[in-house]
Amino acid sequence: MSSIIATSQKAPSGVWYEIFVRSFADTNGDGIGDLNGVTAKLDYLQSLGVSGIWLMPINPSPSYHGYDVTDYYGINPQYGTMNDFQRLLDGAHKRHIKVIIDLVINHSSDQHPWFRAASNPADPHHDWYSWAKPGTDLDAISATGSPAWHTARSGKAYLGVFTAAMPDLNYDTPAVRQEMFRLGQFWLNKGVDGFRLDAAQHVYYDFKSQDGDAAVLKKNLAWWSEFRRGLDAVRPDAYVVGEVTQDNAEKLAPWFKPLSAVFDFPLAMQLIESAKSERAGDLGTVLARTDAAYRKVTGKSGVDAPFLSNHDQNRVMSQLDGNPQHMRMAAALLLTLPGQPFVYYGEELGMRGKKPDPDLREPMRWNRTADASGETTWKASTSHDGPAVSVEAEQADPDSLLHYYTMLIHWRSQLGVLRDGAIHEHAVDNPHIAAWQLDDAGSQVLVVHNLSGQQQSMSLGDARFRTVLLHSKPGVTLQNGRLLMPAYTTVILQ
Repeated sequence: MSSIIATSQKAPSGVWYEIFVRSFADTNGDGIGDLNGVTAKLDYLQSLGVSGIWLMPINPSPSYHGYDVTDYYGINPQYGTMNDFQRLLDGAHKRHIKVIIDLVINHSSDQHPWFRAASNPADPHHDWYSWAKPGTDLDAISATGSPAWHTARSGKAYLGVFTAAMPDLNYDTPAVRQEMFRLGQFWLNKGVDGFRLDAAQHVYYDFKSQDGDAAVLKKNLAWWSEFRRGLDAVRPDAYVVGEVTQDNAEKLAPWFKPLSAVFDFPLAMQLIESAKSERAGDLGTVLARTDAAYRKVTGKSGVDAPFLSNHDQNRVMSQLDGNPQHMRMAAALLLTLPGQPFVYYGEELGMRGKKPDPDLREPMRWNRTADASGETTWKASTSHDGPAVSVEAEQADPDSLLHYYTMLIHWRSQLGVLRDGAIHEHAVDNPHIAAWQLDDAGSQVLVVHNLSGQQQSMSLGDARFRTVLLHSKPGVTLQNGRLLMPAYTTVILQ
């Protein structure tokens, strides 16, 4: 394996790493991951080469996942204290690792003091939520496919797009907006580098009947633009990435006006499909369409937030039926794309997990034995990954998936064009090869992936690309304008 670069990075990789604190690392022996556990693993994250981490919700919450918040200004006591969080921020920043946190403000918990007060129509918080009026269709289906209306203890019906435990906040109430500006600024002043916005499109997209409604989209974008201006007053460089689930780049593109980026769900599906089928398929078209759509809004390339899977989806290794070579090719496709890719914790080990949701969020494996010190034990494993799927085992194996991820991430630190380049389709007549050009002010490279289990060759034709810069496996040859690649190999040419 070529080019594992020293960990003292010359430049950031632009790669983010998603962490579920509960499952990551336990420092006090209660079986639940904590913020000090994340701090203890910062050297690991630095060696992996990531330049940022996204922490799933860290606020107090009655649920294990934290997506129903009871105090937006506090730290979940199971995870530690505000001092622990400050120590994590300081440790990360010392290593040039940024930290963004999940901001879950489409809805609160039904146990939040705001909602408890809201049941009294005379309380100012009553208007912070949406209540049914005479003539409201109480059988309406929400935008997420569940019942939209739920009955409070007072007997009144309230809007909750996700579940009854998550009542939607009403953004037509000025006090709600003011509170959210204050909240965003509070965490930026603490030192966080930005936010992942949970359910960003659902602030105004509440009902299934509103799917594709331009007026709803306009209201959503107007609110987030206002929110962004509130953040800019404190920290104009804050990175704000939104969860917006749409099926094509054209529907995602408008969100790049208020936000830094949105997660690229359609591309994730295509990357996994290409790796699984060992064929490029529509990948070239999807990449070209995505770049064109985003560039139209932002005026530049390299703004995408690609990923393979997250805490709401079956893990990549499970989607690929446990095939380790397909896993490597999915990783290689992801990590040779411009923008800021996201890696879900344990993905770099090949952890498996299939729905229901708790099974996608199982303990990170640090040691060959699951009961070793530092392992979280809040949940028993359902994936039955063996001891080989652990940091301890994979660090000791130079040919492991962990070393493969590390190599690819460090390529991005070495070659700025991989992070920031403009992407161009590169036509190939071999269906098993995916290729694209990247260029920036200083360089042009050709990225080529042999997705198949057989050696493949391609004619370069283009006289510009005649030097093999990086390769994921030995045995790559380039002679007389013809590139010969072993099975499951990635090559970068200059």
